[in-house]
Amino acid sequence: MERNDISISVIKRLPRYYRFLENLKDNGIVRISSKELAERMGLTASQIRHDFNCFGGFGQQGYGYNVPDLYQKIGEILCVNKNVKTILIGAGNLGRAVASKISTRESGFKLVGIFDKNEAISGKIIHSIPVRHIDYLENFCIDNSPTCAVICIPSNDMKELTDLLCRLGITSFWNFSNYDIAMAHPEVLVESVHLTDSLMTLSYLTNNKENAVD
Repeated sequence: MERNDISISVIKRLPRYYRFLENLKDNGIVRISSKELAERMGLTASQIRHDFNCFGGFGQQGYGYNVPDLYQKIGEILCVNKNVKTILIGAGNLGRAVASKISTRESGFKLVGIFDKNEAISGKIIHSIPVRHIDYLENFCIDNSPTCAVICIPSNDMKELTDLLCRLGITSFWNFSNYDIAMAHPEVLVESVHLTDSLMTLSYLTNNKENAVD
């Protein structure tokens, strides 16, 4: 199967496999069958085998999966050892939390710049990176050529900002705002995180348990 033919649903399951395998590895588990892994993850063994076969398959007949090897191979597929140059816009509480997530473990991205329009926090250090005023964004991008941007600011400031970032060579976004970057710029990659949407979904499920189906 060509990589371009792999469904997004399979790709979105890979980080979960990676997380579970990391836990197994850290607990000294060296070998696991697809059935055992499925039971731990609430999936089916056939689903796991199908997902892994999209990338060539990693198990051995009669043995199962070598946990450390499978963990490493899925990490390679996810490109967690890459260091894609990344900037973060918005150094408030959310921005600082996201910066910590990027900086404290392999994620495939390397945070190289943090920006905010609040002059009061310009110069503060977040994970060894100084917060720069947003006015320095354009020159910084020209000098450092980042290709990914993390957006942690309100939506009302987004149109002008994303237009500028795309002109400056940003090709992928981790978007925590409610602004629809993909609609305005269909040529870029966008992974949007809508915290309020997730909370409202939980609200519905909490209050309508009997109507919830998979």
